[in-house]
Amino acid sequence: MRLDKYLADMNAGTRKELKTAIRKGLVTVNGQVIRDAGFHVTGNETISLDGEEIGYQAFEYYMLNKPAGVISATEDRRHRTVLDLLGDRRRRDLFPVGRLDIDTTGLLLITNDGALAHRLLAPKHHVDKVYRAAVTGTVTESDIRAFAEGLRLEDGLTAMPAELRLLEVRQNSAETVSFVEVTIREGKFHQVKRMFEAVGKKVLTLQRISMGPLVLDRSLPEGEARPLTEEEIKALLSLS
Repeated sequence: MRLDKYLADMNAGTRKELKTAIRKGLVTVNGQVIRDAGFHVTGNETISLDGEEIGYQAFEYYMLNKPAGVISATEDRRHRTVLDLLGDRRRRDLFPVGRLDIDTTGLLLITNDGALAHRLLAPKHHVDKVYRAAVTGTVTESDIRAFAEGLRLEDGLTAMPAELRLLEVRQNSAETVSFVEVTIREGKFHQVKRMFEAVGKKVLTLQRISMGPLVLDRSLPEGEARPLTEEEIKALLSLS
């Protein structure tokens, strides 16, 4: 790859800034000053910018605890995106794996590993995605069976069988609220919300707590991200 692209991928600066630095002789490759931004590198060299070694990492993986009010996109003119929450760590080729609705919170994987994203999202791989939700009304055994059998949604599409587990029912002066856990294996638009609508209930809050082997770190505050551990990365990459 080009030298300036290598440095930009490693978030060492903008392409314009890096081209200027290269022309000024601030970049070395294996100890040799290189003034050509198009100089070819493989990532196996020792590359330094202004005396600081810039190591190459092909893939990066972050766990984000997504807050409400932020959209699962790489860029948007009206709303903050999940990539904006990474701040200075943001690499230009990162993207969120799948989407959480603007008001849905919880686990979101951010990476630049397209092959892993495909394995996690492709319906044929049936990767479990687990959500905690609060919904109006009392979740019944009939609702649980309907989820297990697969639901026909309002637009005619059918949701694959899903696991619905009732955790708690609370009654207050205004309404009855059921707290549940839902496991799905696909990712249709607004799927969990539409599945509950199909059984006459409305989702009040929704949080994703796991995706495949990756489980939301409960110590990670909403709106913050951290790199995945080696164990978490190995577990994800072991998916067939």
